[in-house]
Formats: sequence, structure tokens, C-alpha cells
Amino acid sequence: MLLLLTFSTGMVDAIGYLGFDKVFTGNMTGNVVILGMGLAGAEGVPVLRPALALVFFMIGAALSGRILGDIGEAWHRRTTLIYGIVAAGCAALSIYVAVVPDPEIGLAGTIFTSALSALMGAQAAAARKMKIADVTPVVVPSTIVGLASDSRLAGGDSTRWVRRFLAVVLILIGALAGAATLMLNQWIGIAIVAVLVAATTVIGHLGEKKKQTRAEAADPVPSNA
Repeated sequence: MLLLLTFSTGMVDAIGYLGFDKVFTGNMTGNVVILGMGLAGAEGVPVLRPALALVFFMIGAALSGRILGDIGEAWHRRTTLIYGIVAAGCAALSIYVAVVPDPEIGLAGTIFTSALSALMGAQAAAARKMKIADVTPVVVPSTIVGLASDSRLAGGDSTRWVRRFLAVVLILIGALAGAATLMLNQWIGIAIVAVLVAATTVIGHLGEKKKQTRAEAADPVPSNA
């Protein structure tokens, strides 16, 4: 599920950066770097949208954390709620981009990147709760470091190398797919992201229900004689 989300993060970052004035809506490291260059007065480097993306990403993550509370690492109905909101929000943004003339320009573009950043922040907070090592929709550098430093070339045992490798490859392919959808229309990529997040929501929810059913079957409640 998180590999699907990693792919979708590559898509939204490509769409934001290439289609909406160099703004990352999933990986905030890029926004911090862009904001620093913009504040230094680098020509053609935006400041407002990256700054707002950072703020709204944090707001989305904070609201998600408040809703999730102390649910542990397993999928929870609150996890389903968060991902459902993200999927619905991305679907709404795809419609917004489809109907608004020149959605990348001016206030319309700023609203889009800020809203999408808030949704990605909420998604990232929910993913963080599950604590699956090395697979996260928003942190690729640590995964690459783990892939290299734990490799046999570095004297390690290549622990979880398949998972790490897939995370890096999928965010790369996601960025490629996001850039490709911009050649057709801006709303298409966001619509695909909405479908991917919705699929993740359904898979996670049904998977957790099956686990609960198996647990109940393995440990039935004794009946009173």
C-alpha cells in the first residue's frame, strides 16, 4: 500500500513542480531548498507557493495526527477515514483543475498547491503511524542511504533491499508518469492519484477486516453454559 502511495507522491511532485511554478506538494525537502534560494533573491525562483505548501503540509499533518490519535501501527478505521478524505480531496482538485481556466496561474494555482500539500501532509502522517521501515511516501534520501550503506558492497547484508529499491524506483516512475500526464491535461494526473489513494484505502480497510475476522476465529469467545 505504501509503495502505491510512494508512486503517487512522485506524480504529485512532478505535477506541482512542472505544472504549478516549481512547487513540491509531497516532498517538503524540495520546498525548503527552493524557498531558501528564493529568499536569497535567485531569479525565477518562487517564494510564496513553496512557503504556503510547507505551512499547509504541516496543517494537514497536524489535523491527521489529531484524528488518528494513539491508534498504534495497525490499520484502523481512522486510517481509512484519513485516506478516504485524501482520495476525495484529490478527486475534487482534479475537477477544480479541469473546470478552472488556466488553473496554474495566480490565485487559482496557489489554492491548488496549498490544498494538495495539506492532503499530502495528512497522508504522510497516516503513513508514518504504520512505521513500515524504509517505505514512506515522503522520505526518499533515507531510503537511498539505507540501500547503499547496508548493501553487500558496503559490507552489509542488504537488509530489505527489495523494499528500498522499489520505493526509489516507484517514486521515479511516478514522477515520470506525472510529467507525462501534463502533456495531456493537468487534471488527469491528479485524478490518477485519487484513484491510487482510493485503492490503497480499500485494500488497507479490507485487509484489516480480514485480520480481525481471522483473529476472532482463532480465539473464539467462550459461551456460557
